[in-house]
Amino acid sequence: MRLVMRSPQLRRIVVAYTINRLGGWVGLLALVLAVYDHTHHSALAVSALLAASLAVPALLVPAVVARVEASERGRELSGLYVFEGLVTAGLAVLLWNFSLVPILGLVVLDGVAALAASSLLRSEVARAARGWAESRAAAGEGSGRDGDLDAAAEEAERAANAMLNLGFSVSFVAGPAIGGAIVAWAGAPTALFIDVGSFLLCGALLLDLHPHVENAGGDSVRSRLRAAWVHISGSPTLRRLFLAEFVALLFIETGAPVEVTYVKSTLHAGDSGVGVLLAMWGAGGVVGSLLFARLVRWPLRILLGIGSLAIGAAYLGLAAAPSLGLACLAGLLGGVGNGMQWPSLISAVQRLTPPDLHGRLMGAAESLGSLCVGLGLPLGGGLVALTSPRPTFWIVGAGAVLATLGLLSVQTGGAREAGALDAPEPPSAEPLALSLEEARASTGGQRVTN
Repeated sequence: MRLVMRSPQLRRIVVAYTINRLGGWVGLLALVLAVYDHTHHSALAVSALLAASLAVPALLVPAVVARVEASERGRELSGLYVFEGLVTAGLAVLLWNFSLVPILGLVVLDGVAALAASSLLRSEVARAARGWAESRAAAGEGSGRDGDLDAAAEEAERAANAMLNLGFSVSFVAGPAIGGAIVAWAGAPTALFIDVGSFLLCGALLLDLHPHVENAGGDSVRSRLRAAWVHISGSPTLRRLFLAEFVALLFIETGAPVEVTYVKSTLHAGDSGVGVLLAMWGAGGVVGSLLFARLVRWPLRILLGIGSLAIGAAYLGLAAAPSLGLACLAGLLGGVGNGMQWPSLISAVQRLTPPDLHGRLMGAAESLGSLCVGLGLPLGGGLVALTSPRPTFWIVGAGAVLATLGLLSVQTGGAREAGALDAPEPPSAEPLALSLEEARASTGGQRVTN
C-alpha cells in the first residue's frame, strides 16, 4: 500500500476523496439535525431526507455516469463536485427559511451527483493504479511479462481501493463528531457552507481527471447503458456477485438504524453509550481497511465472505451482549467486517469488468449500496417497532451470516470467471466479458458504506 501511494496522482485522489467524505458526513449530520428540529422531531421527515439522499439517486446514477463518460469537454468529474457545492449552498440558504419539499428536491440532486462522482472516481483510481504499474514496469522496476504486469496492476488497484476505504473509515469516525460540534457551535447552515468548501477543494484537486470513455458501447446514454447491461448478462459470476451482495447488504443495512434504540433502551447506556459504540464500529472500519490492504494477495471471494461473516457475527454479538463493553467488542468486529467487505466487492467488480466499462459498473455497485441503505433503514425501524432491538439483531445477524454462503459460492460460475475471484493472478481478460462489438451485435461496511 505504501508503494502504491508513491504515485502523486493516486495520493491526490485519496486525499480529495477523504476530504470530500469528511465534509459529506458534516453536511449530512447538519441536515438531519436541522430537519429533525424544524419538523418538531419528526422521524418521518428524517426518513424522507435519507430516502431522498440515497434510495432515489440510486435509480438515476447509472445514466448520469454514462452521460459524463460520453462527454468530451473535460473536467466533468470536477464539475460534479462543483455542482454538489452549489446545491449544498442552496440547502444552507433554505435552512434559514425552512421548507421541507425544496430541501428534499435539492437533496435528490446532491445525492445523484455524489454517487456519480464516487463511481467515476473509483474508475479513475483503477485507471491510475494500472498506469502506475505500467510505468514501473517500463522503468524496469517490475517484470515486463504481460502476466506479471497484469498481476501488478491488479495488486495496485486493490491497494488503491483499500486507501479509499481507509479514507472513508477515518471520515466515518471523525466526520459526525466534527459535524456535531460545528452544528452545536455555529448552526447547521455554517456546517453546510463548510461542506461546500470541501466540494470545491475536491474539484480543484481533480481538475486533471478526464473520465471520458471513447465509444464504449455507443455515443448515446442508452447505448452505453445497454453495453453495460449486456456485459452483466454475459457474466454469470458478476450476476451472482451482485445478487449475493444485494442480499447480504440488505441484512447489514437493516441492522444499522437499530443501534441507537438498542443502546438507550436495552442497555440503558444513554447518549454517551451510543457515541462509544459508533466510535468502536468506526475504529473497526479503520482496522478492516488496513487488513484488506495487507491481505492484498488473498482471494477476493474469501475477503468478501470474511467481511460479511464478521458483520453478521457482530449483530449476533449485539443481540447477546449483556453490557455496553461486550457490545463494543461486537461493534469493533462489525467495523472490521465493514472495512473488508465493500473494497472486496469493488475490486471484484473491477476485475470482472473491462476498463472501458468500469465507470458504469462502479455506478451499478454504488447504486446497489445506496438502494440497500434506503431499503434497510425503514426495514430496521419496522422490525424494532414490531419486536425489540435484540430480536432484530438476531434476525439480521443470522441473515447476514447465511448470505455469506451466497458470497462464498460465487466461484460456481465458469472456470475462468471463477478464477477472477479465487486466484491472486488475474486470468485472461478475453473471457471476462463480451467484446463491445459482440455486445452491439447481440442486441451496466458499512452498513452505510463508501
